Amino acid sequence: MRILIINPFGIGDVLFTTPVIRAIKNAYPQAFIGYWCNERVVPVLKNSPNINKIFALSRGDWKKIWKRNKIEAIRRGWDLRKEILNEKFEISIDFSLDHRYGLMARSFGIKRRIGINYKNRGKFLTEKIDIDWYKDKHVVEYYLDTLNFLDIPRPQNPRLEVFLSPEERQWADGFLKENRFEEKDVIIGVSPGGGESWGENAVYKHWPSEKFKNLIELVIKNFNSKVIIFGSENEKNICNQIVAAFASERVINTAGKITLSQFMALVERCKLLVCNDGGPIHVATGLKVNTVSIFGPVDEKVYGPYPPEENHIVIKKDLPCRPCYRNFRFPGCDNNHRCLRDITVKEVYSAVKELIEVKN
Repeated sequence: MRILIINPFGIGDVLFTTPVIRAIKNAYPQAFIGYWCNERVVPVLKNSPNINKIFALSRGDWKKIWKRNKIEAIRRGWDLRKEILNEKFEISIDFSLDHRYGLMARSFGIKRRIGINYKNRGKFLTEKIDIDWYKDKHVVEYYLDTLNFLDIPRPQNPRLEVFLSPEERQWADGFLKENRFEEKDVIIGVSPGGGESWGENAVYKHWPSEKFKNLIELVIKNFNSKVIIFGSENEKNICNQIVAAFASERVINTAGKITLSQFMALVERCKLLVCNDGGPIHVATGLKVNTVSIFGPVDEKVYGPYPPEENHIVIKKDLPCRPCYRNFRFPGCDNNHRCLRDITVKEVYSAVKELIEVKN
């Protein structure tokens, strides 16, 4: 059996597919599994023993290359087509919600094209699950529903999975040594950004940075912790504002300075990760690291930590207007961002305290 998984989305969404991949491998250990994704998420997948080959070029990637160099874009697209054709896939499982991926899969000669059909965007799928949008249950549960078409039993305890290489773990050891971390240190990861796929609206996913700063003060004072700040290049300003209030040996700022692989390796070394709604939660979950996550516009029952467990605490406000992210759209906020602004430092600190004091 030769199966191509298609998912051009971000880190969290790609990790939501890992229980599907695990179930396929358990049912068919000899199956050849390819994964067609975007270039950015390759580090999340590259160490998986369940994936045989990665094809890293999403439509979004291709469009960026086209703007920069049309000849290069044509070459990359042609190379991708040849690579996928050469593998002679029999089945695709398409999570793209985009009819163009289904059309391309058909052009690659893939006979069975399983996937999610949203607003008839799955018209080139041969077997499909019709949805209005993801609601009422976690995205992972929707993804696992595709196993029915392959007569693969639903896993009893599905989990997200992240795999690290020995080299990545060795790098983390060196980083911690260089920054004078000791074995006795309680390491807390903090990711105050997130939601970059929302563009300018990403701020509506962010708990105020001043509250993150106050939280870190409490954690350092009461637990003698060391904190690692995580953020992308685009989130450096948020992270720099927070770090400026602390002595450098207690709070280490990695924003814009490390790769995704290095981020994952450091998260594995954390006692817990405090973050907004976004990919970092799911990286930590896949690494079996405790999380405290702060949710605003998005429904945590659909996009939150999976599976929901006691070591993953979600902080939210039950306002009549939330969750307002519906039908894959954020309508804007006319309630002064209260779903996040009303969350207090005390609430988040209590959750952090609970998880720090849990004995492994």
